[in-house]
Order: sequence, then C-alpha cells, then structure tokens
Amino acid sequence: MSKQAVVILASGFEEIEAITPIDVLRRAGVEVTVAGLDGKTIEGAHGIAVEVDVQLCDYEGTPDALVLPGGLPGSKHLGASEEVKELALRVDQAGGICAAICAAPAYTLAQWGLLDGKEATCYPSCEEMFPSSVIATQNRVQVDGNIVTSRGAGTALEFAITLAQMLTNEETAASLRQGMLVK
Repeated sequence: MSKQAVVILASGFEEIEAITPIDVLRRAGVEVTVAGLDGKTIEGAHGIAVEVDVQLCDYEGTPDALVLPGGLPGSKHLGASEEVKELALRVDQAGGICAAICAAPAYTLAQWGLLDGKEATCYPSCEEMFPSSVIATQNRVQVDGNIVTSRGAGTALEFAITLAQMLTNEETAASLRQGMLVK
C-alpha cells in the first residue's frame, strides 16, 4: 500500500512550494490529496488558482505526511486554523511526517509546539518568530525526526525529494533526482 500525504492550500499560498511537493510525491508513487482550507479553488499569492481534491473540512483520516506550503498570507491562514492544527498534532502523534516550508514553519509548526527542542529552518525574515525552544538553522532543508522544514521557493525541489525519500526509499529519491536532472 502506498504512503499517503496531504498538502493543504490556503488563500495566498506560495505556488512553487505547493505544486513542487505535489508533483514530486506523485512521481514517487505517494498518494497525494490536495486539501483546500477555504474552498474548492484556492488562489495562490501570485494569482494562480488551484482546484483542490477535497475541502479540508471533508478530509478524514491521518496521512503519513502533512505538507504545509509557505507564502503570505497563506501561512497565516494555516496557522490560524484549528482544523489544520488538529490534523498536524494527529499526524505527529501517529509518528507521521509534519513538513512546512518558507513562512509556514514559523506560522504553524512552531506556534503549535511541534518544533520545541527541534532543529528547524524557515524563510530568513520569519526566524524571529521561532520561540526560543526552537533550534534555528540556515540549512536549505532541515530534518529532525519526523519534522521537515525548508527555507523557501528556491529550496522546494530539495524539500520535495527529501519527503519522497522519507516516504519511500533512497532508490526512489535517486531515480527522481536522475530523471528530473537534479544534482
């Protein structure tokens, strides 16, 4: 049975940080559900509208991975949602992967306590939002246990391949790198 991931889109999400993990994870054979926080069609920060698979309020289950794209105000919307928080806590408690990129680690995972005592990274101007309990790094992608964080749009492909490797195996990740001409 293939692994399952949910990518949640909120109005004002960063398009590259959302579409890249969706694409790469599907190429890796991961079953990806794209959930909309506030509707069936969600508009990104740069005016690209994406039709989601399901509204988050209709999603049931606990995926193997939860992916939270950055972008503003998308990250703020994710962080303000009790529904997103509850799903993240459920995924974490089940030992699943909680992944966030750009502004999302600061506005979501850090604010919910999921980064306490963990190494994490985010968009440079958002680092100041990390509580003192977070060990901030400037790594392009930071993995600490089941938590994966990344810096921004320019690191989205590395972020996505890291998730694919964690959800499948090194061979699948190597095949993705080779097929997509990634170093």
